[in-house]
Amino acid sequence: MSGRDLLGIFNLLIIGGILAGISYMGFVLKPADYDSQTLCMVGEIPPHRVVVIDKTDLYSPRQAETISDLILAERGLLSVGERLSLYELNASGQLRNTNRFSLCNPGAGAQVNPLYRNPDRVQARYEALFSDPLDRALADLVTPKDAPNSPIIEALARLTQDPSFDRTVPSRRIVLVSDMLQNSDIFTVYGRGRGSFSQRIPSARTVANAIRETYGDNMRGVSIRIRLIPRNSWETEQRGALRRYWSEVFDQLGVSVSWADI
Repeated sequence: MSGRDLLGIFNLLIIGGILAGISYMGFVLKPADYDSQTLCMVGEIPPHRVVVIDKTDLYSPRQAETISDLILAERGLLSVGERLSLYELNASGQLRNTNRFSLCNPGAGAQVNPLYRNPDRVQARYEALFSDPLDRALADLVTPKDAPNSPIIEALARLTQDPSFDRTVPSRRIVLVSDMLQNSDIFTVYGRGRGSFSQRIPSARTVANAIRETYGDNMRGVSIRIRLIPRNSWETEQRGALRRYWSEVFDQLGVSVSWADI
């Protein structure tokens, strides 16, 4: 075999290697198929972050603005493919999916690989399908309302029964914006005439058992970040006995909890 033949074979091997590499990169970098309704990757269960706004009591315009900023900050923390949903505990004491906003982050222009996808086109898609719908949902979500009942723990437990947020879902996170002044059949913080805070509420274990009996153990493994809305005449208990009590209830349910003020 001549040197020219060897050189030709060597060149063919190089070309073959380059083509194989391009094919491999195309396979690896090819965007996954997305569900047109949720923008989530088909065939995968995405991590899910839920923001729940307790609208069973009124809050001020300044607090409403802070809540809006909080939600936008949560959007900024999303990984590509992570799901974000907005819910409110409304005037009838029901958990409502605000504007049916429950979408996966398809990736902004700065989050994609420019070798395979056009960042400008991706950014336009992100704004049209994800960012703009979120802005529209915020307009209603942060409108103050009022309600006679506030079944906070029941609403959270019902949420964890939803297939998109049950125990099969990885990295379940809830950001709960609330004054945490529970008022339902399971327990109420009101009625100071009945005695001190500890005297008028059931034990944390009793509440946790009641939740498990009705809703199962789906809350276990959830991470909750509570953004506390202070209320006049309640702030001492909100930052003291009430916070300790809720932390114990969540601990009994296998939920990790952290707190911060609005």
